[in-house]
Amino acid sequence: MMIVSAELSLLACLILTVSLTLGLGTNQNVEFTFLLPAGRTECFFQTAARNDSMEVEYQVIAGSGLDVGFTLISPSGYRLVSDFRRSDGIHTVDATEDGDYRLCFDNSFSKLSEKMVFFEVIIYSQSSAGGGQDEWADLALTEGMVDYKLEDIRATMDSVYQRLERTRQVQTVLRAFEARDRYLLEDNLWRVSFWSCLNLLVMIAVSATQIYSLRRLFDDTKTVRT
Repeated sequence: MMIVSAELSLLACLILTVSLTLGLGTNQNVEFTFLLPAGRTECFFQTAARNDSMEVEYQVIAGSGLDVGFTLISPSGYRLVSDFRRSDGIHTVDATEDGDYRLCFDNSFSKLSEKMVFFEVIIYSQSSAGGGQDEWADLALTEGMVDYKLEDIRATMDSVYQRLERTRQVQTVLRAFEARDRYLLEDNLWRVSFWSCLNLLVMIAVSATQIYSLRRLFDDTKTVRT
C-alpha cells in the first residue's frame, strides 16, 4: 500500500496542472488534478454569476476501482448534480444565482485506496462577451473610415479563439485519459510480473521435489553379502 501511494503521489506531481486561461475577456476556466485520500471527501469552490453556463468534467485517473462520488451544490445549498461511484462524468448547468458553487468528490466508501482525480470547470460568461463588444464598438467609431470591417474581424477572431480553446480542453482531457491508461498498464504489468515469478518459483520447487523423489526411489541402500 505504501508503494502504491508513493506511485500515485509521483504521478500526481508529474501531471498536476492548474491553469487560468487568458482570452479576449475574463476567463474562469480551471483545470486541476489532485489526490483524494481514502475515506475522505474533498470540496472545491467555483464562482459563477447568474445566467452563466458552467460545464464540469471529471475523471478518475488512478486508484483502486477508478470510481468516486461527485456532487455539485449551488450557493443556496441545492444539489444540482449527484453521481455515485463513477469513473468519469461531464455535466453542464446554468447558473441561476450569483455565488460560489461547490464541487465535492467523495471517496468515503473506500477505506484503503486513495484516488487521483482530474477535473475541469469551464465558465461561459455573458458579461465577458459584453465587455469585448464595447471595446470593439469604440474602436469602430474611431476607425470608421477604414475599409476593413472590424465586426467581421472580431467575429473571425472570436471563432478562432473558441476553436483553439476547445482544442486545448480536448487535449487536456486526452492527456488525463492517457495518464489513466498508463497507470492501468503499469499496474497490470506489475501484477503479471509478480504472478509469473511466483509461478516460476513454484514450478522450480515442484521440479526439484520430483527429481529428488525419483532419485530416492532408485537409491540402493541395501548391502549384499557374499
